[in-house]
Amino acid sequence: MIYIKPEILERVNSWLTPTFDKDSQDQIKHMIASDPKGLEESFYKDLEFGTGGMRGIMGLGTNRINKYTLGKNTQGLSNYLKQSFPDKQVKVAIAYDCRHNSKTFGKVVADVFSANGIQVYLFEDLRPTPELSFALKHLECHCGIVLTASHNPPEYNGYKVYWQDGGQLVPPQDAEIIAEINSLDYSEIKFEANNDLINYIGKDVDDVFIESSVKNGSFNTSSKARENLNVVFTSLHGTSIMSIPETLKRAGYTKVNIVEEQKDPNGDFPTVVSPNPEEPEALKMAMKLAEKVDGDIVIGTDPDCDRLGVVVRNLENELVILNGNQTMILMTDFLLKQWKSSEKINGNQFIGSTIVSTPMMSVLAKAYNVECKIGLTGFKWIAKMIKDYPELDFIGGGEESFGFMVGDFVRDKDAVTSTLLACEIAAQAKAEGKTLYKKLIDLYIEHGFYKERLVSLTKKGIEGANKIKQMMIDARQNPLSEVNGSKVIRVEDYQLSIAKDRINGIEETINIPKSNVLIYYTEDGSKIALRPSGTEPKIKFYISVNTNLDNVSAFKETEQLLESKIDAILKDMNL
Repeated sequence: MIYIKPEILERVNSWLTPTFDKDSQDQIKHMIASDPKGLEESFYKDLEFGTGGMRGIMGLGTNRINKYTLGKNTQGLSNYLKQSFPDKQVKVAIAYDCRHNSKTFGKVVADVFSANGIQVYLFEDLRPTPELSFALKHLECHCGIVLTASHNPPEYNGYKVYWQDGGQLVPPQDAEIIAEINSLDYSEIKFEANNDLINYIGKDVDDVFIESSVKNGSFNTSSKARENLNVVFTSLHGTSIMSIPETLKRAGYTKVNIVEEQKDPNGDFPTVVSPNPEEPEALKMAMKLAEKVDGDIVIGTDPDCDRLGVVVRNLENELVILNGNQTMILMTDFLLKQWKSSEKINGNQFIGSTIVSTPMMSVLAKAYNVECKIGLTGFKWIAKMIKDYPELDFIGGGEESFGFMVGDFVRDKDAVTSTLLACEIAAQAKAEGKTLYKKLIDLYIEHGFYKERLVSLTKKGIEGANKIKQMMIDARQNPLSEVNGSKVIRVEDYQLSIAKDRINGIEETINIPKSNVLIYYTEDGSKIALRPSGTEPKIKFYISVNTNLDNVSAFKETEQLLESKIDAILKDMNL
């Protein structure tokens, strides 16, 4: 006899009522009979909002992405919007990516909004996430939705919510909206569309977005330098094919080699193990093409076009992948130089980064006399910085997970404008007889050589979630006193909002929102952070080490010393 826990059965039975369509009920009955473990995974909890909105595996159940969980989100959000803007015609914009069911889910969400009397602007086809952030402000909407699971595996989809400023939801609004969603019963969802309130948008918004990307991502690069840069680009079967080639073309880049096998949008991502530019394997095909055409720079973007991976040629002319911290440093320094040469830096500017990204961002900020604001992981926090400090100019900002934002015309990580920016830096460097890699080494010589590495441990399902939870509990109950022989001198616990100086025992309050993150700082300048991922079933460890670099000839030896130091830290931590 099949045993199903009573609390799971109660949740399951509620989905066997007339509120849910017959096909859904039949599928659930089949799971009861043949897949009790899958049934438990599908119903043991409600899918939650994390770092990048709500993401999950598609399927039936409260812990899955389906028309009912998305419908409930949208009904709750509709109620909240009408409460927030009682005397206005509420307007929302909706975009979706290349994933299976994204277009269908986009229409479901549009239907529910319209059924609640809300004006909807729905993209006619897949579009990059940054275009949604732009369109929301451009069309003066109150809210925006993107149906995407970013770089997650093919079985995932998701739901990201944006507010009036173009940034993703942040506290206290996120908690208020979640409370509204949780107070609803599935029977309260209004699925019957008012098609008079659904407007389809496309090329008209595309043109304005691309022109704005060209304007914000172009920096005094000569036509000759642009024409001389040999670019290889891959969209990894995602949405960036809709915007990036045209953006580069309008900016004046004529040598853009597109990886044809990965050009067509495809939710199966058939040519890669993972459509994540953080994974070296995802860029293999593009690097192969670059060798064939003697490319100067390779750029690959994730499915919803908010992250980018950059490949450049090293001192031996070999293709090497930059990590997210390295790309961020190059882009930030370039922007700071542009602002300085234009005499626009007056002490009222800032750059943005995150608590798990390279400390070198703060070093750069100090060198240029601007502020570096540090927030939690996720670009919603950088967008919030812009909103919270309107008296300051935002220059740019990024995070280690391959995301960057140029200015504030888009308030989320933006691989369209960032791709153009990367090409601008590379084109100018090539015109000077340099490469991006040499530019990076020059920055290490000037500001210190910072080296980072990310280690992710995947723990899937209920059992995996419990293991990750226990690992964080163990880390708090048994904090490290030293790492690789170097004494821990400071511990920051973002869940408790306490930073403790281990030398003098003084505790400070951390004045940013609570998050399940622990960071250790050691006597020799190393930084070790650990946190559960907010978008994937992973626990992540971020290691940063640094030293001085005297000259280019010492680069390889110094890099190896830093790599060995990271290896030793990981070994010491049993990772």
